[in-house]
Amino acid sequence: MLGKRNTVSIVLIIWILLVIGTWIVEIMNGKLPYVDQWTRALVERFDDTYVYTFLRGMTELGSTSFLVPFIFVMTFVIWWMLRDYVPAIIFAGGTLTSHLLNTVIKNLVARERPSISVAANAEGHSFPSGHAMISMVCYGLLAYFITKKIRSTKAIFCVQLFFAMLVFLIGLSRFFINVHYLTDVMTGFFLGFVCLIGLLSLYGTIQKRRSQT
Repeated sequence: MLGKRNTVSIVLIIWILLVIGTWIVEIMNGKLPYVDQWTRALVERFDDTYVYTFLRGMTELGSTSFLVPFIFVMTFVIWWMLRDYVPAIIFAGGTLTSHLLNTVIKNLVARERPSISVAANAEGHSFPSGHAMISMVCYGLLAYFITKKIRSTKAIFCVQLFFAMLVFLIGLSRFFINVHYLTDVMTGFFLGFVCLIGLLSLYGTIQKRRSQT
């Protein structure tokens, strides 16, 4: 059963990578992927609505001006909460690494944004969305380390659901305020999730080796 699940997961990951690869080829050839063509009208429908105003506020929770001091504070909170420096390093270092990886990919693909907004922290290249990718790593790690101190299954579920919705709304906000294409956000989510899984695996490996010494 486990082997079948692993096979399905691998096939799914390969399929997603192929789709993203196709998007990258189209973008670098100056084309607009079909997903972006089909969804552009959605952005116009929500312009100047309460939904737009709400998502414009949500996007700030993934901005550099918010995340830098937030990560600094939460690094110490995680260290204090778990009485261990390794989770704190994984949290801060992992979030920084995801930011650097996002910057490298953006510069390689060099996609222009649908619109520029200095106020919304939307300058430079577009693909993939840094808000979606970095928020996935930052808030995903935070949720994981917080739940390590929680015993209630319901409370763990509520914390995980809260942060999952937060990440989803931050990423989606970039599309609806028209500073990213939908493919930017979707790719950001996927790459952020891959980074998150990699960092959690690294943390698990480090803890296992520490327990054996």
